[in-house]
Amino acid sequence: MPEHAVTEAFDVVDLIRAKRDGGELSTAEIDWLVDAYTRGVVADEQMSAWAMAVFLRGMRPREIADLTAAMIASGERLDFSSVGKPTVDKHSTGGVGDKITLPLAPLVASFGVAVPQLSGRGLGHTGGTLDKLESIPGWRARLTNGEFLEQLGGVGAVIAAAGAGLAPADGKLYALRDTTGTVECIPLIASSIMSKKIAEGTASLVLDVKYGSGAFLQDPARGRELAETMVRLGKDAGVGTVALLTNMHTPLGLAIGNANEVAESVEVLAGGGPADVVELTVALAREMLALAGRPDADVEAALADGRAMDTWRRMIRAQGGDPDAALPIARESETIRADRDGVLVAQPALPYGVAAWRLGAGRARKEDPVQHAAGIDLHAKIGDTVRAGDPLLTLRTDEPARFARALEALEGAWTIADPDGRVAVDDGGPLVLDRIA
Repeated sequence: MPEHAVTEAFDVVDLIRAKRDGGELSTAEIDWLVDAYTRGVVADEQMSAWAMAVFLRGMRPREIADLTAAMIASGERLDFSSVGKPTVDKHSTGGVGDKITLPLAPLVASFGVAVPQLSGRGLGHTGGTLDKLESIPGWRARLTNGEFLEQLGGVGAVIAAAGAGLAPADGKLYALRDTTGTVECIPLIASSIMSKKIAEGTASLVLDVKYGSGAFLQDPARGRELAETMVRLGKDAGVGTVALLTNMHTPLGLAIGNANEVAESVEVLAGGGPADVVELTVALAREMLALAGRPDADVEAALADGRAMDTWRRMIRAQGGDPDAALPIARESETIRADRDGVLVAQPALPYGVAAWRLGAGRARKEDPVQHAAGIDLHAKIGDTVRAGDPLLTLRTDEPARFARALEALEGAWTIADPDGRVAVDDGGPLVLDRIA
């Protein structure tokens, strides 16, 4: 045996077999697996097999906690103790038209609370917060730790890209899951999200866990299981954690894309915007402020009197953006109109997310560029009365060849029924189904 060879503590094939057969891995085995994968000792195909075994067999709560801790230990941990303000973050499991982070972070920060929002990019039909903000001329997602802390202490809100040093094991495993059909796995989702959020160093966290057509987990019972798992992980790590179980059965708001979602977010900060976007922004802000020790904050007043907008403008400028600059506009558009009078009774979110992605608003691979002006603007929401010829939605892109495939995704994506009440509106229920703490 060469002198430099290292004898590993475990054999990865044994761990794959154990999980394949429904066994429980020890803390030491999980620690080794995550570390060995990060070091490159465990190959991608072996970790893929293990992830699929977890997908099919599940993990016990202790194993999920150990996996989360091991991924945190794979990298650095941030420390916000020098900021001098209570810190609270929010994480959404993603959906169609979900731009809530944009108005929410400055709204909460306007009450003297620090919001350290490390966000990601879109992949597939769910949009990415950083992609949306990069449609603002000059805005940059990458900050040094020093810049991040300075802005957090000064402005109070930062939305930025997470550095590569934060839970790097999760970064590797996340990319692997996306290409191996193991995304919709509660133990892997929960440990992925919570390892990053705990390593981030926030004192408290509000989770927006979505269910329905446009969510990764469509069944509300599965969404609840994920929410309960993540709340338990957060509390066990000493992070005050609350989750809202929210409805992603229909698109959120009227804008689906990047630049158009920024414009809609600014409308909310100006005291307007779609009712559902305002409702969810306010609900999440109240939860965040309560965890940060501001339970009596008048959230609606901060939207109405311009405080939240002022914080937004400072936040955008601090990261090189121009809050007054014109947002990009797509070169081509195509409007779809109602073919009959009636009530819009069905508008499932997933086809709209896929169509926006096909128009160029999203990416199929992490390295793909996005068109910031591409996307969909809805002119009618579920429950609205429409007349024949009324616009239902407008598709936007810089490449007209993309319209055909986007329209394919939208086949059957809305239903207009006679306004006699005999066909129920399929809205998936209330916007906020439950609170889990």
